Amino acid sequence: MGPGRWWNERAVPRLVDVALSERGTGQWRQRVCESIEGDVLEVGFGSGRNLPHYGHNVRRVLAVEPADLAWARAQQRIADFGRPVERVGLDGAHLPVADASVDAVVSTWTMCTIPDLAGALAEVRRVLRPGGQLHFVEHSLAPGSGAVRVQRALQPIWGRVAGGCHLDRDIPSTITRAGLTMADLRCEYDVDVWPARPFTWFVCGRAGVQNA
Repeated sequence: MGPGRWWNERAVPRLVDVALSERGTGQWRQRVCESIEGDVLEVGFGSGRNLPHYGHNVRRVLAVEPADLAWARAQQRIADFGRPVERVGLDGAHLPVADASVDAVVSTWTMCTIPDLAGALAEVRRVLRPGGQLHFVEHSLAPGSGAVRVQRALQPIWGRVAGGCHLDRDIPSTITRAGLTMADLRCEYDVDVWPARPFTWFVCGRAGVQNA
């Protein structure tokens, strides 16, 4: 295994798990997950940190997770969850899931990393049942020109060391361009001080399929 592969497959999943620990992200995960019911597809399942935040009305979780290490680290949380959790795919842009088959799609700090985000959002539209929604929290392109300049300057280096993560994606605009209607959106700095600002402009909300 070469150093680049080792970094992406062994180091990055561990670093992401630490950076997105319960202490730092629990309140955001709770906000995203607490109202969800039925069958859930989670894109970027990671080590299963969303599982404790799902209510009892969630029947099962279909997990899309490319990192074998993250999936291995999720096993205790899956056991504690006590309901079916199945790893169904590795790539959010290619979901081996039937049309209109899930009640909710969940993405927590994942859309920044998916290489083909437009394709993944098209898949989200395809697999959602009528009335279903995408529930998300992501870091996104910041509103201030100073923070944006820093995000874009850092991106070439950041993307290489952070497993393909993008600091400079405008997540809400990308969601709406994909044909999803924003039902709720909250945008704020999780840590509103420099030098954290380029990394902590969070967007949190729900979006569903537009009416024909």
